[in-house]
Amino acid sequence: MKLEKGDVAVVTGAASGIGFALAERFAKAGMHVVAADVEPGALDDAVTRLAKHDGEVIGVHTDVSKAEQVQALANSTVERFGGVHVVCNNAGVVSRSDPWLGPIEAWEWVVGVNLWGVIYGVRAFMPHMAIGGRGHIVNTASMAGLFPGLNPIYDATKHAVVAITENLYHDMRATNLNVGVSVLCPGWVRTALVDSERNWTGEGEVPPVGAALSAVEPHLRRALDEGLTPAAVADLVATCIEEDRFWVLTHPAWMPLASERWDSITEGVNPEPPKQVPGMPPRSQLMEEVLTALAAPPEG
Repeated sequence: MKLEKGDVAVVTGAASGIGFALAERFAKAGMHVVAADVEPGALDDAVTRLAKHDGEVIGVHTDVSKAEQVQALANSTVERFGGVHVVCNNAGVVSRSDPWLGPIEAWEWVVGVNLWGVIYGVRAFMPHMAIGGRGHIVNTASMAGLFPGLNPIYDATKHAVVAITENLYHDMRATNLNVGVSVLCPGWVRTALVDSERNWTGEGEVPPVGAALSAVEPHLRRALDEGLTPAAVADLVATCIEEDRFWVLTHPAWMPLASERWDSITEGVNPEPPKQVPGMPPRSQLMEEVLTALAAPPEG
């Protein structure tokens, strides 16, 4: 689908990172942008920056884990612009809590944003695209959606996003609706993903950081800091929309990990974690650091 001046794009998680880059890419193309985010101050700042481009920009405070708020986002978009052409269900978070011993609220929060946010977004906007006769949906997953081993909670949601999006793609083709579908699977990108809990909306207090993740966190931050720019990701997304490509894969060097996993599944071999993820130290080093952290006496 060609991106045209005057088209309407909705981006969730638009106040920073990939979300802001997507919104800016569309705004630079002269499209109208509806920027949605759960962080009010950052959203206001993003709207101010986006408004410097040609298209009209509005900001809508939205917690994508709440169905009624995503529906309100869709209603606001259609009421203001009369329709919608591109929807990027991009908002995502990660919890630093221990997935097995930490509070279940960490699971509920991440699943609410990463999975239900995509489900609500598709259900709220796809009918408007179908009626309008033209549109494209981009759901943000992750390379963690193609092979597990990074973070159990995050991985689970991103695997689900890939599955949902692939099914949606087939359904749009089967019903002959002129709605394109893509799934974005980025690797390391310069975002504040590790600091997602600044926007904690779960029950109770923010869960404590798990000992294992606390050991790995410095490496994660370095990998993100040295990662691809969000603007480069946004350019690739725009290209894939215009070329009607389903897979938006930002890091080809990661793909052998996914291929090797599926080869092992075909052979019925018990799973083995990758010896090294691109941009990270060897797994043997990481495991040594994690074991050291787990053996350390608790602070206080």
